[in-house]
Amino acid sequence: MKNLRGYLVAAIFAGITYVLSLYGEQFSALIDMVYPYVIRTLEATLATWSSQVDFLLWQFLAVALAVVLIAWLVVVIITKRNVFHWFGWVLAVVSFVFMLHTFVYGMNYYAGDLADDMRMDVSGCTLDEIVEATEYYQNQANALATQMNRDSYGRLSFEDFDTLAARAGKGFEYLTYQRFFPVFAGSTLPVKKLGWADLYSSMGITGFTFPLTGEAAVNPQIPASALPFTMCHEMAHRMCIASERDANFAAFLACSFNNNRQYQYSAYFMAYRFCYNALYSVGQSTSIDPKLVMEAATEANRIAGNVNDYLRRDMEDYDQFFRNRRNALATNVADTVNDVYLKASGESAGTASYGQVCDLLVNWHIQEVVLPAIAVEESRFDPYDETQVDLSGIVNARGY
Repeated sequence: MKNLRGYLVAAIFAGITYVLSLYGEQFSALIDMVYPYVIRTLEATLATWSSQVDFLLWQFLAVALAVVLIAWLVVVIITKRNVFHWFGWVLAVVSFVFMLHTFVYGMNYYAGDLADDMRMDVSGCTLDEIVEATEYYQNQANALATQMNRDSYGRLSFEDFDTLAARAGKGFEYLTYQRFFPVFAGSTLPVKKLGWADLYSSMGITGFTFPLTGEAAVNPQIPASALPFTMCHEMAHRMCIASERDANFAAFLACSFNNNRQYQYSAYFMAYRFCYNALYSVGQSTSIDPKLVMEAATEANRIAGNVNDYLRRDMEDYDQFFRNRRNALATNVADTVNDVYLKASGESAGTASYGQVCDLLVNWHIQEVVLPAIAVEESRFDPYDETQVDLSGIVNARGY
């Protein structure tokens, strides 16, 4: 029984985590009303505390914990104690950390959607709406691509990591105080550089947020076109926007409303990629109306042909980075672990949720671009304008 104590403790922590997840599912409305606002304040406090050092505290603590566990294992082996007993307590530590993570942050996955907090009316998208949004984001990206600083080889030349990171909060502050979206009223302290960047690049990981220390971190090696967007994505996670779909949308909004053109370009560069990939996937589908598939494929090819040379170069650099840096085995392991984590946390779509932002981008385009344009085009009613008023049948209507 003594050898099973660690496993028993691990089971208790796992059980508490499971109960928390059940509570989140059953009382999601209550979670949405209270939990994110409390935790957002906690994350801001932790972020202020951890910002006192330049390095990532969680990475330092992870290394320290690994050293302790390995040293403990060596002692167990030398003293010929039961390794099975040791492993039970390792599981207990892991189970405790995950339970603490769930309590401190993980319940955000059961809160309401970002669109609800922003009072956005999100509906299903038609193919025409996806096409129009994709063209809009492409046009914006095309225009901004010509305004970016570039080196002698035509590659993007953005400001250094720290300078860019210091600008990331501006868009969130605008959304909070000018557009009156309190959901973005979290910590806007700069994100940190993700340590062991080569390792994370091999796994295709662009950023990581560790809620227990309030640290949002970004891989400094990723292409410049995605760097500002990723900074805002991880910052959104620290603001308790847990869903990957919502964090991507929050990143787009924060970048597009940032007064810095590097951020604006990153917003439209990524928005175009998300929408184009969604349109392309419809054109490759085998489970929907073949006529719709053919139309989507035709539109995707037509839109792809309208990419200017600057944007095309940046897209090629983006794709080439991940092709060259990714290790197939490391990426598969990382994706599997991330998928399991997201599903265990309440994100039913797992890693597929990253690409689901297209619906939000399309509806935002309709709400912010299409509908205002229609309202402007409509002529204002003037009761004294005979062309707008039917005077037939009114006695002495023209006697003025």
